[in-house]
Amino acid sequence: MARVVILGAGISGHTAATILRRSLSKEHEVVVVTPKEYWNWIPSNIWVGVGLMKREDVCFSLKKIYDKIGVHFHQAKAVAIYPEGSSELSKPHVVAESTTPGSEGQTIKVEYDFLINATGPKLNFAATEGLGPDKYTYSVCTASHATEASNKLHEIIQEMKQGKKKKIIVGSGHGLCTCQGAAFEYVFNVEYELRRHKVRDLAEITFITNEYELGDFGIGGAHFKRGGYYIHSKVFAESLYAERGIHWVKRAHVQKVEPNKVYFETLNGDESSLEYDFAMLLPPFKGHEISAYDKNGGDITLKLFAPNGFMKVDCDYSNKPFEEWDVNDWPKTYQSPEYKNIFAIGIAFAPPHFISKPMKSKKGTPITPTPPRTGMPSGIMGRTVAMSIAEMIKQGTDRPAYESPFAEMGVACVASAGASLLNGSAASMTMYPVVPNFKKYPRHGRNISYTFGELGLAGHWIKRILHHMFIYKAQCKPGWFLIPE
Repeated sequence: MARVVILGAGISGHTAATILRRSLSKEHEVVVVTPKEYWNWIPSNIWVGVGLMKREDVCFSLKKIYDKIGVHFHQAKAVAIYPEGSSELSKPHVVAESTTPGSEGQTIKVEYDFLINATGPKLNFAATEGLGPDKYTYSVCTASHATEASNKLHEIIQEMKQGKKKKIIVGSGHGLCTCQGAAFEYVFNVEYELRRHKVRDLAEITFITNEYELGDFGIGGAHFKRGGYYIHSKVFAESLYAERGIHWVKRAHVQKVEPNKVYFETLNGDESSLEYDFAMLLPPFKGHEISAYDKNGGDITLKLFAPNGFMKVDCDYSNKPFEEWDVNDWPKTYQSPEYKNIFAIGIAFAPPHFISKPMKSKKGTPITPTPPRTGMPSGIMGRTVAMSIAEMIKQGTDRPAYESPFAEMGVACVASAGASLLNGSAASMTMYPVVPNFKKYPRHGRNISYTFGELGLAGHWIKRILHHMFIYKAQCKPGWFLIPE
């Protein structure tokens, strides 16, 4: 009998858990350890954030699903890994602290034969003074955050209906933010809601980003073929911002947030500020604070994890200059180079380097989007690692049976730009590969035949269908496994 323990139950972790349970016989155990009792379809949080959906529309109980399919569930936060065992337990194990109401803080020890780190990011609001829902800005990173943002936004809208002008800021709250796509979607949904409430003329909306150019998204931007011409995502994005009357500040690092004022620095060294009545600014990410120890109790945290807290996998972490990076630096199996029974997927794995060119301001402040690893890639990683582990258990080997090279992975994304079945819109984009490969595709780094961008109403219908389809899949309803990641 083998036991597979999965830390985290987001898109990648939940995908891995369901695939493993379906792939392994009942003699083997699948265990999920995660601090939250619910699963959240994060791509729809932007709709919660403008009041078009409620928390219950994007979340459901994990325990109910895991009880149904036979996955063991611990509502707890992992704090330590003992990959060689310890003086108390000879087998490799995880130490976690319960977050179950009524037993918070109690220690749980879970032995494993295979471990998948799918903890996702820690929302590092503390990196910027005054940032976050506990301070002065709002977020859509969780369903609860998005609900708070919606409540405040509608307070602002009600004041605007009384004739008051308002200033709204949406974007990146730090020079090393990732997930610019969520801010992109949110700013256009906010703008659409203001138009729907007939108060758009009273709002000044500004998008602030750490991207060198709009449409960079942390992947160095992309080229699309439109009407026989090649255009860059910069043109695609700028056109949309200009059409909707949204101002933008790019190449910016938010230094500090005060009530009603954001201070920022740009790459050229200028410092400035923006006043606001409502601000939704995303935080940078870092890994969760999990320590690691050898069998003698020695600290080996930096052996398993990069300094940012994300877990090292089969990447090239040699810190060579950006100009010398190669697509082969990126992972293929997501297996730890130190322990063959440990894997990391989704945002939990440490990228080897930036995809967008790393830059610093004249004062030395890093201002570059960090690589995204969310959505479709997370699901693909979850499936690949689950299938590999299932085969490793069956064959008794330590070599992963399957690969999904990150640098050869394609991605499809539908970014909402206003939610309405009759006159809404969304930017539908595909990209292959995520990491540009200028050796294989010397002109643009990507295969133009599979890299596409289009804005329209059909995109909104697709995003709404995907919302229901992936929640159906995550709830393991009949035929769920036929729906691709």
